Order: sequence, then C-alpha cells, then structure tokens
Amino acid sequence: MNVDETPLPGIGVRKEITTASGRRIGIVTQRDGQTELIVSRQDDPDAAMASIPLTVDEAATLGNLLGAPRLVAQLTDEHRDLPGVNTRQFLIETDSRFDGLTLGDTEMRTKTGVSLVAIIRAGKVLPSPTPDFGLTGGDLLVAVGTSKGLDAAANIIQQG
Repeated sequence: MNVDETPLPGIGVRKEITTASGRRIGIVTQRDGQTELIVSRQDDPDAAMASIPLTVDEAATLGNLLGAPRLVAQLTDEHRDLPGVNTRQFLIETDSRFDGLTLGDTEMRTKTGVSLVAIIRAGKVLPSPTPDFGLTGGDLLVAVGTSKGLDAAANIIQQG
C-alpha cells in the first residue's frame, strides 16, 4: 500500500493512504509534535471532512489497535494446528498499575504459564520481550497460552 507524504510548509507533514473504497485517511504531524487524524473529502483530497486532534498517548494507542489484529491473526493462523494454544492481546491502560513497571513485575508467566510473544508500541512490533522490558500505558501485549491461562492473564492486567 502506498503512503502519500505531502509537506505542509509552516505546518508539518501530511501522510495519507487511499483505502479500497477510495477514501483518503491519514495523519498530519505538526512541527510542534501535535498529531491529527484526518479523513479527506472524496471530492477534494485537500479538504478534510474530519480532523481529530490526538495526544501522544492516543496516537500510540490507536497505532497499536490498528496494528495488533494483523499480528494476532498471523499468530492465530500459525497456532491453528496446535490444539489448546490460543492467542490474545491485552492493553496496558495509561492508569494501569503496570504503567512504568517491567514485564516481570506482572508475574504473568509465573502465575499463568502464558508467554508474551510481542508488545506493540506506537505501531511498532517489539518481539520477544524480556522480563526487564519496561511497560508503558498504551502498550498492547500479545500473549500465547491456554484459554484458562489467558483468562488468568487478563485478570492480572485488569485487576493488578
């Protein structure tokens, strides 16, 4: 898929894609670091039908949410022939007690037998995180394990 990048003199940069339905969506990254999610009008790609300002955390979380299904689908497909092995994702909320702690602080592997195979942060996949990996609000954890173990892992993330 092509990403169209357009310099916006004095403002920043607009990066957009054209969807299969012909809609143009993207982001404007301003020189001061502000980010806006934009949806362009179909009849005028230079005019925004919607422009939604995003905080750094919101932009990172949105990137994670958009990137995670592809990774989870790939892992699920790879584990399809392994009975009892499932893949699930868990979001570290910005107000989570684990925000700022390490992966090892969750004790997830010890308590549930679940393996964290990747963390998605700001749209980037960080594979095979170690116990000393620092967690940040907005991180999406990708886990593999049994249904029972994944349910217990979800409880750890949600309840602390």
